[in-house]
Amino acid sequence: MTNSMSPYEATQTVLGEQNYKVEPASKWLRLLNLLIDYIAFWVLGLVVGMVIIYVFGMENAHWLEGGSGFAIGILVPLAYYILVEGATGRTLGKLVTGTRVVNAAGGTPSFKQILGRSLARFIPFEAFSFLGDDGRGWHDSIPDTYVIRCR
Repeated sequence: MTNSMSPYEATQTVLGEQNYKVEPASKWLRLLNLLIDYIAFWVLGLVVGMVIIYVFGMENAHWLEGGSGFAIGILVPLAYYILVEGATGRTLGKLVTGTRVVNAAGGTPSFKQILGRSLARFIPFEAFSFLGDDGRGWHDSIPDTYVIRCR
């Protein structure tokens, strides 16, 4: 069955670098990504807190109330974005909404770009930066990445 146009035939794909058409995702999809990822941070932070309490005991985990708890609150989303987005180009929110992060050419972003995206998210009021005319947040424009629909 060569050159068959059967709708039941398996598609042929080549593993490796794939370039997507760079058409930015809508602001609503971006907002949904953010909300889903915030829920993921909350759950991940809860798990980290429970592990710390289990390991050190409730009476010895009082150090979480100060600056150490604040540091963990920064490290959890930073690690989440760097590890998950860096490895797959997608976070849980992007997976649910059918979006992904790409570079300007539509390919896989470099580690430096993922790191830049992750760090730029900590700029004050950055979450509102995507409300501008072009719909790109600072965490996209600074490392020159895009969030696109891929489904």
